[in-house]
Amino acid sequence: MATFFGEVVVAPSRAGLDEEEEAREETPEDREIRREIEKKRYRQRGEIKEREIQVLWSCAEESLVCSRFIVAIGRNAAAFLSSFILDSVCWEVIGVVKLWNEWCRTSSTTNVLPTDSFCLFYRLISDPTVLLCQCSCYVAEDQQFQWLEKVFGSMQKKGLQVTILSTCPVADYKTQESTLTLVSPFLKALKTKEFQEQVCCPLLEQPNIVRDLPAA
Repeated sequence: MATFFGEVVVAPSRAGLDEEEEAREETPEDREIRREIEKKRYRQRGEIKEREIQVLWSCAEESLVCSRFIVAIGRNAAAFLSSFILDSVCWEVIGVVKLWNEWCRTSSTTNVLPTDSFCLFYRLISDPTVLLCQCSCYVAEDQQFQWLEKVFGSMQKKGLQVTILSTCPVADYKTQESTLTLVSPFLKALKTKEFQEQVCCPLLEQPNIVRDLPAA
């Protein structure tokens, strides 16, 4: 339970259950739905079937030392990073995420190049512990746990501060005011209880929530 509204909490999830437990609880209807989803998710390329998320790094470290990790999720957030942060020679591409789903098909190449993926990782040249991620592709609901597990599994988490940037339509913002009178775009924040620094903007009010990969 959250100690205050606006705190990020971890909700119970079936995503991390082992296969035996998941199979034990599945009904025939669940299995049929899962089979249909898998049929859509698979892509036949010769004899290779791709559905798993792959994270490829150009650096040789087994575990990346990271103090700050900024993740921009969605096209608008990714474009913001490109325009105001990445528009310099101070960053280098160090990794990509390869995935395939109903709305996103990334390249099958194993090279770490900006043209090969819609999800890129950058490292600040002057401070290699600062990483950015531009995730402009759609990550399906059943792929989000795998995305998190593989991306954060490559990083040392001690002392790590994670900042998520994402956007949503003003029409989805819940307020007593008319959304027609709101000055947009505007910025709101959520934070965990571990975050002790000053927040740069007002906290998100009830009953608004964050969904999908930013919430995960």
